Amino acid sequence: MDSATRLLRLPTFRDRYGEIADAAGREQLSYRAFLSELLLAECDDREERRAARRVHEAGFPRPKTLADFNYSANTTINPATINTLAGCGWVSKGQSLCLIGDSGTGKSHLLIGLGTAAAQAGHRVRYVLAAKLVNELVEAEDERQLSRTIARYGRVELLCLDELGYMELDKRGAELLFQVLTEREEKTAVAIASNDSFSGWTKTFTDPRLCAAIVD
Repeated sequence: MDSATRLLRLPTFRDRYGEIADAAGREQLSYRAFLSELLLAECDDREERRAARRVHEAGFPRPKTLADFNYSANTTINPATINTLAGCGWVSKGQSLCLIGDSGTGKSHLLIGLGTAAAQAGHRVRYVLAAKLVNELVEAEDERQLSRTIARYGRVELLCLDELGYMELDKRGAELLFQVLTEREEKTAVAIASNDSFSGWTKTFTDPRLCAAIVD
């Protein structure tokens, strides 16, 4: 049993065989029902491991869940709206989400929490600070790897872009970020957390035409 389950890569089958066999005996399950219980346990644990791997690969800086969010300290945020967003329908449709508010209002917590929910639901997610992404794009362009880098970000189903608006971008950085966003437009979802309203994004994207295109 041990060698066979290792060969077939069935760790839950191996670890829980005795427990489930004992339960099947007490409940007088048929052989078919017993085998079904074992296989369901393996499938459930495998999906949990996949979900944990997707959350890890998203690159979140710290664990944050929607269940931990303190709505009493952020009374302007509607729990029903967040619960709807947690269903990830907008991610499946490739829609965009902007979380806008002052520092300390929970934007990053919600961004990470929604990203975590999407990863657990089976979506490929990537979290990155806006400034870090721009620096990565500049380096990629200098090394003639820009197309590959943009394509890599284009493949994830949800891009979580945090702290947009905390620093002014030069023309080159703004144009590179624009390329990432246009690569995803109407195909894959983007969630942005910003401390500035759309009208204030001109401080980040100093080219008015480029700023208008990004907001659109």
